[in-house]
Order: sequence, then structure tokens, then C-alpha cells
Amino acid sequence: MSEMQVVIITGEKEVYSDSVDVLVAPGLEGELGILPYHAPLMTALQPGEIMLRKDGQQSYLAVSGGFLEVMSNKVTILADTCERSDEIDGERARQAVERARERLAMRESDINLERAAAALRRAVVRLRVFSH
Repeated sequence: MSEMQVVIITGEKEVYSDSVDVLVAPGLEGELGILPYHAPLMTALQPGEIMLRKDGQQSYLAVSGGFLEVMSNKVTILADTCERSDEIDGERARQAVERARERLAMRESDINLERAAAALRRAVVRLRVFSH
């Protein structure tokens, strides 16, 4: 099977660099499936899971948003934050989900609902990626 090069970078480090068979990323309009020799593309990402498949093995990363570019059989992701499943502390992720849910349930006047909902989405994604 053909492969494509994938590089995922945050402001702090290179998170991933390898060739893969398939990449699925959370685009703004839904999941994007990228196969080798995909047409050139540039899009924003929303918080979600990135799935990478190489030699039949799948791995998952949690991304909080960023940009994805496909060019010349190479996918480059510039992520706000990105974590591999083995980098996520499962207990901390569970606590973050609970805190975010509590903040949304309280609906106090000084809480920014949009930020609280975004925090809940990021926490849920981290917990899902940890569970894979």
C-alpha cells in the first residue's frame, strides 16, 4: 500500500513524524480522511482525535485545534496542542471532564459558557484518546 509522510508540530515540539497509510483528522465541517496522494488542501482543525494507521495498526492523538496542510504526498499539522494517548494522565483527564461539566451545570453569570463548553470538548477528547 502507498504511504504518505505526516508531521505534527506544536509550538513546543515535533509530536509525530512518520509515514502512514491513512490519517483521519477533525476538520471544522467534520472528519477528514486523508489517503496517499490526496489533492492539495489547507484547512483549520477543531478539537478532536487524530487517527493514524500504519501497517494495519492504529494510533490516536488528541488535538485541541490548529491547521492541516496536504501538499506533495505530505501532511503537515500545526497544532495548538497535541498529545499521544500514552502522554495523557487518565485520572487528570477524568477530573477535567468533571470540573468542566460542573462549571456548565452551575451556569453562574460570571462564567463564559463558550469557553466552558470548549474546555469540556477538549477534556472529553483527551479522555477518549487515553481510552484507546
